[in-house]
Amino acid sequence: MDRHFLDTWKNTIAPDDTLWNLGDFSWYANKAWLTELLSGLPGKKILLLGNHDRGNKPSWWRDVGFDEVHEYPIIVNEFFILSHEPVYVGPQMPYVNIHGHTHSESSSNPQKVNISVEQIGYKPILLQELFDRFKDERPEEKK
Repeated sequence: MDRHFLDTWKNTIAPDDTLWNLGDFSWYANKAWLTELLSGLPGKKILLLGNHDRGNKPSWWRDVGFDEVHEYPIIVNEFFILSHEPVYVGPQMPYVNIHGHTHSESSSNPQKVNISVEQIGYKPILLQELFDRFKDERPEEKK
């Protein structure tokens, strides 16, 4: 599984792309090994800490090779909430939550997208694909 994901990362992500990892990046706490691993992977690397990543501080994750590390959900384009764990979004809210954490669970809520590796075939998915999927639902697109 790890080898497949790393191979698809190398074949999908270009050096000028940005890769968002929505947490639980690695069970391994070996700093030298992770530093070497990340240095061989293309793209700007952003980590939203998952429950399994929180044993190390954000500065530790930056030291091993992440360009940015965030402890809490991030709102992108004023519409997409990127998070490790699913967050509440209801029908009266103008947001879509893109998350991981729940692995094999899919949501019946159309405002939630689970991108755990099990849901996306163990390969990176382009954020633009998700943005395009919700293009007609974004508030600025409805004007």
